[in-house]
Amino acid sequence: MAHILIVDDDPQLCNLLTIMLKSSKHIVTVAHDGLEALQSYKLHHPDLVITDIIMPNTDGIQTIIQLSELNDKLPIIAMSGGRRMVSSEFNLESAQLVGAKAILTKPFTDVQLNEAIKQAMAG
Repeated sequence: MAHILIVDDDPQLCNLLTIMLKSSKHIVTVAHDGLEALQSYKLHHPDLVITDIIMPNTDGIQTIIQLSELNDKLPIIAMSGGRRMVSSEFNLESAQLVGAKAILTKPFTDVQLNEAIKQAMAG
């Protein structure tokens, strides 16, 4: 069980992820953009962050950089569907370059989510 911060501007995805994570007994906090994520991290100190890449205000890449500056050991999972910008592969590769420990391409399954959590928490 971990305290997980979800960062995504899509309320439906946040709800779905919350249900998936709570079914695995995780504690969940939700932020809808990078600015909210930084405030939430400082307040709740989650064990893991799952962030979208393409968001308003502060995007996921900048969010990963800023969270890593606060805690360089924080496990971060980046997720992207690639609906804007170049592609989900480019977005996720960029996220890994700035510190994401695992990646998820939307849509993903419960099994893929749990595998990414294990991978991020392990390394």
